[in-house]
Amino acid sequence: MLKIRYATENDKPFWFTLDKHLSEDEFARKIRDKRGYIISNGEKSIGIMRYNLFWDNTPFLTLIYIEKAEQRQGFGRQATLYWEDEMRTLGYKMVMTSTQADEQAQHFYRKLGYADNGCLVLDGTPFEQPLEIFMIKVL
Repeated sequence: MLKIRYATENDKPFWFTLDKHLSEDEFARKIRDKRGYIISNGEKSIGIMRYNLFWDNTPFLTLIYIEKAEQRQGFGRQATLYWEDEMRTLGYKMVMTSTQADEQAQHFYRKLGYADNGCLVLDGTPFEQPLEIFMIKVL
């Protein structure tokens, strides 16, 4: 049974097994601002999800990650829909996310109704990577 709850300081060891990009200071802010979630299957933690506000007014899903052994069972879909419902309840009219063009996540988001809405090219920078696709969904 899927459970989603806000992350707490006690989740820090599990969180950092899955999230290699977030600093400890930012993790503390995610807890404080209730912008980080733990995804569980029953009592077992299997994933994490976090967001911030793009332009300080639009929820932007910055990461959702489900442990490999638990992927392709609908948990990511359910967690994303849960997050969208929470954002709708908070009064937001649109949500955003992004994914690299070489990642399969773009297909996942399109199935959930997200539409491509531009991209970011970071060639020639210290953050060079494949094209980053921005996606939006009107709630």
